[in-house]
Amino acid sequence: MNDSEFQQLVDDHLMVIEEALDEAMVDFDYETMAGVLKLAFSDGSQIIINRQEPLHQIWVATKFDGHHFALTNGQWIDNRSGVEFFALVATSIERQCGDVINLSGLI
Repeated sequence: MNDSEFQQLVDDHLMVIEEALDEAMVDFDYETMAGVLKLAFSDGSQIIINRQEPLHQIWVATKFDGHHFALTNGQWIDNRSGVEFFALVATSIERQCGDVINLSGLI
């Protein structure tokens, strides 16, 4: 995959998360800018999702830990835990603020 394809793929994934958050009408702020999605919670914590272009990875930083996702057989998989990207994002949101967001089966 070239850099343009990678950027578009990650942007599509970030848009899916934003649309799910809009649909769930969550009680926290979020914004996307230049390939970075920041979720800001009332306790001051954040989840930051960004693309790492040189590595063609998606990185996720939460209040609890950080994750690096690589595209494997059509899915973004954490290279340490083996967890799928959307599953980790949904679990991290629930752990940080209690909101349950359905991201399963997307894209």
